[in-house]
Amino acid sequence: MRIALGLEYDGSRFCGWQSQPSGCGVQDTLEKALSVIAGESVRVVTAGRTDTGVHALHQVVHFDTTSMRPDSAWVRGANAFLPESVAIQWAQPVSDEFHARFSAVSRRYLYMLMNHPVRPALLSGKAGWFHTPLDVEAMRQGAQHLVGEHDFSAFRAAECQAKSPVKHLQQIQIKRSGDLVMFDFIANAFLHHMVRNLVGSLVYVGKGKHPPAWMGGLLETRDRSCAAPTFSPDGLYLVSIGYDPKWELPIVGRKLNLGLNLSTD
Repeated sequence: MRIALGLEYDGSRFCGWQSQPSGCGVQDTLEKALSVIAGESVRVVTAGRTDTGVHALHQVVHFDTTSMRPDSAWVRGANAFLPESVAIQWAQPVSDEFHARFSAVSRRYLYMLMNHPVRPALLSGKAGWFHTPLDVEAMRQGAQHLVGEHDFSAFRAAECQAKSPVKHLQQIQIKRSGDLVMFDFIANAFLHHMVRNLVGSLVYVGKGKHPPAWMGGLLETRDRSCAAPTFSPDGLYLVSIGYDPKWELPIVGRKLNLGLNLSTD
């Protein structure tokens, strides 16, 4: 049978999502715990890989097993074998046609940036940081050049394995609350480092190095070397994965309540 899971994790404790020979990936930790509950080896398929230092409020995975267990065993039982930095939130049997990655229709990421002259301490590892004042309205104007279906090669990591650089960026919202600036991205899919590269270039606009229209010019160049450096992973959160309602997966309504109170709905 096939089981879908929703989980959250603190990415600063791991070397990214993907399994590694050293066992430092979130995938390694999760598969080990699920294998104990299943009484057999379990391999999971994820909706999207996250890099070292990137957090998840709602990651979705699926796995196949011959073991019959109540949903509570896959949640509370497996959580008993997971470190405090990872927690399964729900488990649900799904049909064999469901695929955590290929059935997904959207992904949502939030980037939380502390815009203050002095680096944060309590939010270390949980928020990015930029020390000079940022013009949020200029960044909003720049972001509008990115909405829609485009070739995002200018914001693609060299090691990206995606078959196509063309993605549909459905939404970018930028909000400020005190010293916190939140970048909210929704797309059908993202390229490797795409969000962090977009944030880095928008920060260039916010600090006045380039006008908002520069963002549109970057898209046209399709040249990664023309854009800003990749921003820190510390403030990046995978917030939600969108699926067709026919799969009847649990609705997630958690909030990243760190000053901006933005719903993950």
